[in-house]
Amino acid sequence: MRSLRFISAEALVSHPQVAKQSLDGVAHNLYPLLFKASYLLEQAEVIRTLLERWPLEEFWLSALLGPRSEPPEDLRDRACRACLEACVQGLADHVLRAGGPRRLRVADLTGIRDVQVQQCPCGRALGRWGRTELLARTCCRLQAEPLVAQRPIQVFADLFVTEGNFKVVVQALGPSGPAPLRVRCLSFRADSLGPSQLLHVLRLAGPGELRRLEVVHNVRLHAGHVQQLLAQVGFPQLASLTLPAKAFDAPPTSTPTPDGEDPLLTSIAWELSQMTQLTELSVAFSTLTGKIRKLLGPLRTPLRVLDLANCSLNHADMAFLADCAHSMCLEVLDLSGHSLFSLFPSTFFRLLGRAAQTLRILTLEECSIEDSHMSMLILALSPCHELCELRFLGNPLSARALRRLFTALCELPKLRCVEFPVPKDCYPEGTAYPQDELAMSKFDQQKYNVIAEDLRAVLLRAGRGDIQVCTPLFGSFDPDIQETSNELGAFLLQAFKTALENFSRALEQM
Repeated sequence: MRSLRFISAEALVSHPQVAKQSLDGVAHNLYPLLFKASYLLEQAEVIRTLLERWPLEEFWLSALLGPRSEPPEDLRDRACRACLEACVQGLADHVLRAGGPRRLRVADLTGIRDVQVQQCPCGRALGRWGRTELLARTCCRLQAEPLVAQRPIQVFADLFVTEGNFKVVVQALGPSGPAPLRVRCLSFRADSLGPSQLLHVLRLAGPGELRRLEVVHNVRLHAGHVQQLLAQVGFPQLASLTLPAKAFDAPPTSTPTPDGEDPLLTSIAWELSQMTQLTELSVAFSTLTGKIRKLLGPLRTPLRVLDLANCSLNHADMAFLADCAHSMCLEVLDLSGHSLFSLFPSTFFRLLGRAAQTLRILTLEECSIEDSHMSMLILALSPCHELCELRFLGNPLSARALRRLFTALCELPKLRCVEFPVPKDCYPEGTAYPQDELAMSKFDQQKYNVIAEDLRAVLLRAGRGDIQVCTPLFGSFDPDIQETSNELGAFLLQAFKTALENFSRALEQM
């Protein structure tokens, strides 16, 4: 229920011209209330003016939009383009406004959640990449203004850098002269960059304060680059690290050591052990056969999030995972791409048993889980009473096996989301697994719909209508990929063209 104060604030900001003319007579402690009302009603003009005249020393976007502010409605999943652009433009106006020293010292623009369906009236989102470019261009524009020297405003931001915005971000982070806005990066995502570009921009981004680093997809790193990144840049406060596919592959020029040791892996593990805040590690699609103990053993803090999808783990790796200190603290675990029940049934059972008190999200996609493994899977999941999400797409399971599993899942009290595969009954007989995208999409849709309704009925009869079930064939929504899909496509085409040119030259030389 909204208070009379907030209803009055909504009424005022609904008339932008009146609101702007009335701000001189508004108490400073009412500015946050007016800001949330303006954001809710998408009054971009009022938002810009509020930021221009912001009378307080701090502006914390996440706190202003969150449930703890009045009213308790959470607006952080509204990445509204009009409102966010108005925030940054208002910040620039605040800097350019004449008359006395600036009161604002800190502007925190982090905490916005990018979702698939926008709830704001316009329905137009400004994603993380767009927010990064907007802030960077604003910083560069202000750097060119002849301003009176004052203490810069500290702007905390989550940055997403690709080839498309690399130059403007570098200019914003490393100005040649005075900068009225000083960008401080807490979360950094990189895609479609070369290794040297990545090192350069990270050095400018202030790695000493960085809490989350995601290096993904089209950043081509090998173990030598990773070692150089961790050793030369340094991330003392890093809590979360994501590395791209093949990040632990040996450099092309490296030669095996006589004793079979991997000095690069040893060095990387040591650098990770110096990160005393590290609790999340994602190294999916890297070949780590027999290397898990050496990589994770030296870590000083137990991991809460661990992504080892498609890492070609062996028995020794799984045994270490099941018995190490990390297993009893894991909240999010991804072991996709491993034949867990064919190769490591007892070890996997032990691992889930030790993780059961903390595990919230479990992903087992393309793990060759068959009908014959259903009893073991149900038994392994039964103690996981904290489990909220279960994903097991790409496994050859029949409708009968899925029905049996869903009956067991009703006993997990906190379970809210299940991503299940298209039953193999819906595919032509003899379909091979794992499937490519073309084969995956060729199934009997009508038969699938009947089975899916039957599975939902199993949940409803058990009083578990709170569990959402779906089959996202090509993966869950990724807002960052969605936003930069055109640039990523162009990057891949250029990489393919370069590969063809290299191949052509090699043929000519032969």
